[in-house]
Amino acid sequence: MFGFKKKKSEKASEQTSNRASLSDRLQRTRTGLFGDLFSRNKSIIDNATLEELEDRLIMADIGIKTTDQVIQLLKAEVKNNTDTNPLEQLKQVLLPALEPVEQALSIPDSANKPFLVLVIGVNGVGKTTTIGKLAKRFQNQGKSVMLAAADTFRAAAIEQLQIWGERNDITVVAQSHGSDSGAVIYDALESARAKNIDVLIADTAGRLHNKDNLMEEMKKIHRLGNKFDPDLQREVLLVLDAGTGQNALVQAKQFNDSVGVDGIVLTKLDGTAKGGIVFSLANELNIPIRFIGIGEQIDDLRPFNASEFIDALLVNDKE
Repeated sequence: MFGFKKKKSEKASEQTSNRASLSDRLQRTRTGLFGDLFSRNKSIIDNATLEELEDRLIMADIGIKTTDQVIQLLKAEVKNNTDTNPLEQLKQVLLPALEPVEQALSIPDSANKPFLVLVIGVNGVGKTTTIGKLAKRFQNQGKSVMLAAADTFRAAAIEQLQIWGERNDITVVAQSHGSDSGAVIYDALESARAKNIDVLIADTAGRLHNKDNLMEEMKKIHRLGNKFDPDLQREVLLVLDAGTGQNALVQAKQFNDSVGVDGIVLTKLDGTAKGGIVFSLANELNIPIRFIGIGEQIDDLRPFNASEFIDALLVNDKE
């Protein structure tokens, strides 16, 4: 009995520590969004607070459309629940906006291996680092993993992926710089199937998102997957840099229109005040946010949890 309570207590402590760490990493976004707006012993949300909050939401790259919706919902919440703490009122408005996109990436147990994770995104968003962290996460779940270095355009991309492969003792399928990226992925698919690998994670080129040839490259890779196996299970995972704000939303729309996006990884949330882009992505695209990146360590790539994310944003720094 006492042992059970201890384990339960330890688990609660770990969750509290996790939230505290997330809160620390989201400090810039939290300051940009709320500052000391809710740390002035406020018992109600008045019109002046709503106006200031509206300005802050727009500045934090939540976007005008999403901001308008948040403010209108908050006005209704305040009107209907006059006795509720202001921070709790704000959470009641924000949480339903993010809960629909809280969907974990799960690798199905299937005889039809491998499961292909096609990682896409423009240069500089952290694709290669994300792949390395994902690979380690899948390994820790008991999955066998292989990597495909299909970004054959950027000079250092292949070498960087090979470093991650060596670090995690994972095979990296690669060809020379400038090789056909589709051929790399096709070879990797054949190798992964022959070796009964659970998960194949493929890096891809990331030239500017407004270049038509990049989108055509992504479409070609998609078609090759279908050619290899029409029943191939896959995840098209888009990596976005939170620090780019509304430009990340533009990228997401363009990639989604071109190839279809199954999930999003939002990186570099620890280094920006523009983390409000999470709400724009959720509101305008409703694409699952699989992971958020809040630091350089392996464990700093975390599954997105809407409640924990909002709790971290609403921590009162003055307490």
